[in-house]
Amino acid sequence: MGMKDQDQISGLQEILRLQKGLQDITNSIHAAQNIKQGILDTRAKIIELFKVVSADIYVVDFLKNDIYTVMADGNWQKEIRIPIDNHTIPGFVANTGSVVNIANAYDEQELKSVHREIIPYPGPDERAGTQTVQVMAMPILHNDELMGVIQVMNKLGQSEKFTDEEPILLQEIAEAFGIAFDNQQRDPKRGKSKFVYLVTHDLISEEELSQAREEARKIKAPLESILMKRFNISKDDIGKSLGSFYKCRFVPFNSKTIIPSDLLTNLKREYLLRELWVPLEKSDGMINVIVDDPHNILKRDTIESLLRTKVVRYDVALTDDITKFINLFYQTDASESSFDDILGKLDVDGTSGDEAEDEETVKESDSAIIQLVNKIVNDAFSRNASDIHIEPDVTEKIVSVRFRIDGSCTFYQTLPYSYRAALVSRIKIMSNLDITIKRRPQDGKIKLKKPGGGEIELRVATVPTQGNVEDVVMRILAKGDTMPLGAMGMTKRNYGDLTAICEKPYGLILVVGPTGSGKTTTLHAALRHINTPDRKIWTAEDPVEVTQRGLRQVQVQPKIGFDFAAAMRAFLRADPDVIMVGEMRDYETAKTAIEASLTGHLVFSTLHTNSAPETITRLLDMGIDPLNFSDSLLGILAQRLVKTLCKKCKEAYHPTVDEYNELAKSYGVEPFEKLNIPYSKNRTLYRPKGCDACEKSGYKGRVGIHELLIGTEAIKKSVQQKASIEAMRDIAISEGMVTLFQDGLLKALQGLTDVKQIHRVCIK
Repeated sequence: MGMKDQDQISGLQEILRLQKGLQDITNSIHAAQNIKQGILDTRAKIIELFKVVSADIYVVDFLKNDIYTVMADGNWQKEIRIPIDNHTIPGFVANTGSVVNIANAYDEQELKSVHREIIPYPGPDERAGTQTVQVMAMPILHNDELMGVIQVMNKLGQSEKFTDEEPILLQEIAEAFGIAFDNQQRDPKRGKSKFVYLVTHDLISEEELSQAREEARKIKAPLESILMKRFNISKDDIGKSLGSFYKCRFVPFNSKTIIPSDLLTNLKREYLLRELWVPLEKSDGMINVIVDDPHNILKRDTIESLLRTKVVRYDVALTDDITKFINLFYQTDASESSFDDILGKLDVDGTSGDEAEDEETVKESDSAIIQLVNKIVNDAFSRNASDIHIEPDVTEKIVSVRFRIDGSCTFYQTLPYSYRAALVSRIKIMSNLDITIKRRPQDGKIKLKKPGGGEIELRVATVPTQGNVEDVVMRILAKGDTMPLGAMGMTKRNYGDLTAICEKPYGLILVVGPTGSGKTTTLHAALRHINTPDRKIWTAEDPVEVTQRGLRQVQVQPKIGFDFAAAMRAFLRADPDVIMVGEMRDYETAKTAIEASLTGHLVFSTLHTNSAPETITRLLDMGIDPLNFSDSLLGILAQRLVKTLCKKCKEAYHPTVDEYNELAKSYGVEPFEKLNIPYSKNRTLYRPKGCDACEKSGYKGRVGIHELLIGTEAIKKSVQQKASIEAMRDIAISEGMVTLFQDGLLKALQGLTDVKQIHRVCIK
């Protein structure tokens, strides 16, 4: 047999191989029960057919404007997502519908000839274990609609680009995928299905979906609720399915949503509950409406008629969530009027253009203004807010109301601009402030009765702002039982050392940190630990937020000269064992506290500093004698509050080696090695996900992070020598102190929070 005959036989064998391989791939595509299975089952066959190192089949996700593929990672499956833009080859193919066949993905000139925005591959492909060189990619289409992208990379043993015949072969595979993807997005019995996403993503089978439909029909319940309760489909996945079907956003309920008072005018609560739609907001001239069925043309016509505009964006929401939004907007409590009712009583739109006239129209004595202030405070209290911010905006001509919840500000409501003066004046009257003074700050307090009994106490600050208006900030003072020290989330070392110095007969203990970092809570926890009948404990506070049986608590009155220093002098004549001073605001208070600690009293106080070593320098700079201070110092506790991950939805994940090494580097390589928590395949960290319990934020509640510096002999000596902050920090760390940042990272490793939250509240 001649060489020519052998070549012909080899050519025929190759053609047969290609035909058989193509048929095998096509059969696998159409036999797959869902999209994920189709991708995983065919990838290896495509690699074998084209004799390449790797292959990817991407599916389009219009809601997120990206394409995604699924990779098998041991027993796990992970998604890889790429934006639909011109920065990557698959993204460019999806964005433009072009076919790409390049010889070198690192050659900038070749990539620029395809498109100027494509970025060269940064380095070796993790999956292939080598650099990605040759790339052939094309769109997956069906009836000219983009369904995804298919690409193959790196020909085995060759350095040239794919031949002209190979794109034809890839095109046939792409067409098979296009038909299969379209078929998998249809329910053969009912045409397009709202929940086909769940089937195609292997979250539920066709049989189970049919069972759910039958059960929903029998008990006359929404299909969504059956899927969530009986088949454990998450609300997020239900939302993705509805969003994919309706080609719009899915909007879950969020109790922090701003009440759109201006859009609710002339809309009755009963009507919206019956018709299941409600406007959410107006932005960029477009009204956003949530509705149970965005495809209902008759309902859309009615909505646009009532809102008097055609510029409406429709989003989908669950029936229960629409009901919750309506109830939130119209009525928060059966005993309270809704915002709509209160604002309706005033009947002012604030559009006269004359600010003086607007101010005259609404008075602070109006019953509606009184109800409005009470409602804002009660709602803030019910949402566990720590602060209320009332902010007139002279540019937008509105009054914004924001609540600080778990350390972050969130919008609550917008009010007409014409209410600004009456609202501020009403709060001033409640705080016993002068309503005629508008050009300088004022401070006061409010006591307000809660619905159902009890009191809410607020600390009020008014601040004149640009545009001849005033802002108001109200701090809700925490009332309740004292927390025990054991519930503060301290490490074993910090808890042991702090309790030890609290039991000393005399000396100075400081708790430091910014406003709102929990200093008062920690001080009262420490006092609770030593609060026994044989000790006389005096406290001077501004204001008295937490009360304890056995403590003699004093409210200072700086306006009449009864400040912290004066209170301290009075205490020293009143036979104290323990003294707690709310804050060392000046030299005299600090000097008196140190003198008291040197004359046989245990003194607790706070200071606004960033770290424990920095506190020492601050007091020395204030003029405190270093010898006296070093003798009195027992310990300094610096602390912050960080958001904790929601226990119901926090997501475990396996960090990469680089991520873990970066965490170790941030902690400090040597001290991290002493923790003996090396990187392994079983190492797990946690990240936020978002659920109904945490209102999609991924975080709920807060925990303390601490830095405890003990007044050892070495520290006392460095104080006497006025050593630098860095020198004192090094001494404290060598003696066992864990810095704020390190304590935060330890809590991240325990799954209580994440590194992002640690960076938000402290510096390394």
